Amino acid sequence: MTSTNMKKIFFLAAMLLCFITVNAQDTGNVEMADVLRSSGKIYVVITTIAIVFIGLAVALFAIDRRLRKLEKEN
Repeated sequence: MTSTNMKKIFFLAAMLLCFITVNAQDTGNVEMADVLRSSGKIYVVITTIAIVFIGLAVALFAIDRRLRKLEKEN
């Protein structure tokens, strides 16, 4: 087998193992989520996570722009 085929087979096996572990998790009642949802605090959590991700995206784009600028100068 070629190296590319081995990589594809390994990737497929890794994805299948990830799928098995996800299905093996308990889908029972999650108390913390229910409490946050009932008190309305889940929206605060979601908003905070969204702000963090947006901040990371903005920072990465700013770094990317600076790197492109530096590469053009050289």
